Amino acid sequence: MEEGGSVTLDDLKKKMADFGRERDWDKFHSPRNLLLALVGEVGELSEIFQWRGEVPKGLPDWKEEEKEHLGEELSDVLLYLVRLSDICGVDLGKAALRKVELNALKYPVHLCKGSSKKHTHYCNSNSNANSSTNSSSLTEHSSNGSSQGL
Repeated sequence: MEEGGSVTLDDLKKKMADFGRERDWDKFHSPRNLLLALVGEVGELSEIFQWRGEVPKGLPDWKEEEKEHLGEELSDVLLYLVRLSDICGVDLGKAALRKVELNALKYPVHLCKGSSKKHTHYCNSNSNANSSTNSSSLTEHSSNGSSQGL
């Protein structure tokens, strides 16, 4: 890892493994414990956005201290996720790239561009084009597409 250079998932994985080993914490780093810690950190991250309503990209109205706090909580989530994937023997980088490829198949551009509808809308529309009951039960995500593609 170079000073000022980009950081890879492998760099973080090694740092987290060294950090835990140096403190004799490996015995506590079970998948379950790491997952629960990750969920706790996601909760802390959520608190930052709670009650703010929609927040514009780039967070132009946020103070520098607020952005720094956000960076710390985002980092906590990332570090626990990297550690969990390492302990579980999952190559997170490869898994993430595979997931992007799967999502590209699930959400083809020619069908999905500009839409926040769930992938089941496209699957059901293609296989049951003549079914009126199917189209009346379609779900659409919130306008921000928060869970789209996951």
